[in-house]
Amino acid sequence: MTNCCENKSCALTAMRRSHSRVLWIVLAINTAMFFIEGAAGLLAHSTSLLADALDMLGDALVYGFSLFVLERSARWQAGAALAKGAFMLAFGLGVLGEAAYKVYVPLMPGVETMALIGGLALLANLICFLLLYRHRDDNLNMSSTWLCSRNDLIANVGVLLAAGSSYLLASRWPDIGVGGLIAILFLHSAFSVLRQSLHTLRAPA
Repeated sequence: MTNCCENKSCALTAMRRSHSRVLWIVLAINTAMFFIEGAAGLLAHSTSLLADALDMLGDALVYGFSLFVLERSARWQAGAALAKGAFMLAFGLGVLGEAAYKVYVPLMPGVETMALIGGLALLANLICFLLLYRHRDDNLNMSSTWLCSRNDLIANVGVLLAAGSSYLLASRWPDIGVGGLIAILFLHSAFSVLRQSLHTLRAPA
């Protein structure tokens, strides 16, 4: 029995170390990409790039929370997931507001910058996705973290589609539309994470 408990303890410690290593890597990637995409979005007047930059910032905060609760109880992890859901909800509403604003501000986005930075962001998030994929079923903490990474890939593809469509149509509307769709994805994921975390918090300790 003692050996069994020791083996379980060792396995749990090894899993936490693996989680910590992965989370530090994806945290660094997302923090760097937030600054790169944010600056590019402002220079290119791109709603979709700014939305994706905010997504990067949100993910950096998510990974930071995940590291904070890595060795804490399931209820701590559920509380962190609740905070993640709240951030995702806030960012989703913020991006919707930005998309609505751009409807009334006729600025054509810089499609070359959108394509270049969007491609770089896609590569960065693909690395994060692959690192997190094998841990997606370990616990609620890693599951919600992987969900953020999955959503990032969808958003990145959307930015590239917006860049191509804006170029072909010589229109700002694809950029606004993709920004709005990213916001809706944020909100859907936020409600999913909030629902799971509240369910865990309400369960008996």
